[in-house]
Amino acid sequence: MEPLFQYQDNLLRGVDNKFRRYLHSEINWKQRMIAIKGPRGAGKTTLMLQYMKFDLKEEKSKALYVTADHTWFYNHTLLDTAMDWFKHGGRILFIDEVHKYPAWSRELKNIYDGLPEMRVIFSASSALDIYRGEADLSRRVISYSLAGLSLREYLSFTEGLTFDPVSLNDIQSNHRDISNNILEKIQPLPAFNRYLRNGYLPIIAEGEAEYLPKLEQVINAIVDTDLAYIASYNAGTAVKVKRLLGVIAESAPFKPNMSALARKLEINREALYEYVYQLRDARLLNILSAEGKGVSRLQKPDKIFLENTNLAYAIDTHPDKGNIRETFLLNQLLNTGIDVTSPVEGDFSTSNLIIEVGGKSKTSKQVKDAENYLVAADDIETGFGPKVPLWLFGFLY
Repeated sequence: MEPLFQYQDNLLRGVDNKFRRYLHSEINWKQRMIAIKGPRGAGKTTLMLQYMKFDLKEEKSKALYVTADHTWFYNHTLLDTAMDWFKHGGRILFIDEVHKYPAWSRELKNIYDGLPEMRVIFSASSALDIYRGEADLSRRVISYSLAGLSLREYLSFTEGLTFDPVSLNDIQSNHRDISNNILEKIQPLPAFNRYLRNGYLPIIAEGEAEYLPKLEQVINAIVDTDLAYIASYNAGTAVKVKRLLGVIAESAPFKPNMSALARKLEINREALYEYVYQLRDARLLNILSAEGKGVSRLQKPDKIFLENTNLAYAIDTHPDKGNIRETFLLNQLLNTGIDVTSPVEGDFSTSNLIIEVGGKSKTSKQVKDAENYLVAADDIETGFGPKVPLWLFGFLY
């Protein structure tokens, strides 16, 4: 097992504790089996390594980190590795990118059942349905999802500024005070505009100039590699999926005519629906449906958005500003765990609130008949009444 320890030690040396993702404090790390899902580049590996290096204390010597695509697994199984590690006193096993291991679900089940004293923490692509593998893990694994950086985290990561998250109720009832408290530390609009273009993933630490090219690599890796493992994509399928992503990016938020889109991509409607929802699961798209509609994968979405604003800049050099605003707000609401639907009036609806999105001159004309509403306005530092700065929604998580 020496190659695994050498690989682990090299990674641990490069990990610091200056910034931690919001999810770190939400995970119950004592569970026997934990799944951490999220898009590429969101920080899943760093999250696990930080916990291993800085939180395990005396248990650190009993922990082993492996990545499922390591050459070690060319002639060793996950189960055999776990068994050998347990015999040597190991009690914690971190497995990165488990979706790249063919028999992942069956062997995780065998580890859980056969080594009751072993804790397993594994990461996986957002697109992986951990409850639909070859083996039933539904009663064994606790799953957590790691989204990209919020604006609040981006400011902490890049500027070293610490702010507490706020709730949607906080924004609705107290947005002026919250905005003014933030303004005492920073003028948010310049940072917000940078964030919209290249601040969603921690790879921003490698430099703004390198960010969008690296994001393009992330997109290609998700389609060519992750979905190839998970959904058995071949090269021809990957090309069609990328074309689909490009079509949506050109006009997102996209109100799909599924029949016309299927003809344009030369695929059938059933395949088109499957690709759209796979891209949603892989955190490249967000889907919005009208209130009361089901969530069947065979149901036409009302609108399709790119998952985050950075994707728009990676795919289209000059994306539409209005689309960027809506993409940002939907992304932050969904990442907070808020259910969002498409209302008859306004842009977004939560359980008890209608939100209209626009520029600084946006009024409440389109939603004034709603019982409970907010206007999320761009290019303003503070709001008044139901008019709220758009950037403030970046502090929800």
